[in-house]
Amino acid sequence: MKVQQRVLSTGDIVALALFAIMGVGIAVTSVCMAVVRIVELTSGGPVQVLAEFIEAPAQATSGEETLAVLVDRGVVTVTGLMPTGVVFGILGQIAFALTITGVVVSLIALSRSLLRGVVFSRTNTALVMGGGILGLVGSAAARFFDNVLANTAIAQVTDDSFDTAVLTVEPFPFLLAAFALAIIGTVFVVGDRLRRETEGLV
Repeated sequence: MKVQQRVLSTGDIVALALFAIMGVGIAVTSVCMAVVRIVELTSGGPVQVLAEFIEAPAQATSGEETLAVLVDRGVVTVTGLMPTGVVFGILGQIAFALTITGVVVSLIALSRSLLRGVVFSRTNTALVMGGGILGLVGSAAARFFDNVLANTAIAQVTDDSFDTAVLTVEPFPFLLAAFALAIIGTVFVVGDRLRRETEGLV
């Protein structure tokens, strides 16, 4: 059965083309950033690692004034990062780059289908759901690996005497993203079903 195609306006075509170009730029930039970070991690030199804490006590000084504060996030500089930290840091960058690239490829493939005038189809539904699931899983994996890297770095610079570092994954953004993905996926599934039913009546 032939898929019904719809003619897009010139404005829509230009917008989708620009979207695809921007997507390629984002993917290339993400890969370059990951490569630079991996080189930094494996160089053996100073490495800056963002870490989160459970209300770590600290002091802020200004002139002669000293203020006691609680720190929940900071940057730790480590020289000669341990192999464990290097491995998890590399895995985090790989997960980051693959996630961004995979999502962009899915969206570009969806854009190509839209440029041909095909909005609802099984292929488009698979692209939407596949890209969304990849984004959720990849983001969680990158976050996990970065947390392990941060804890390894803190353990190294403090000789395991600092116990307020924490592995954190905020569940709400992932739940919200999963809910949005479920809605979008449902729209494409229903739209594809309605398209097939309508074409069956023609």
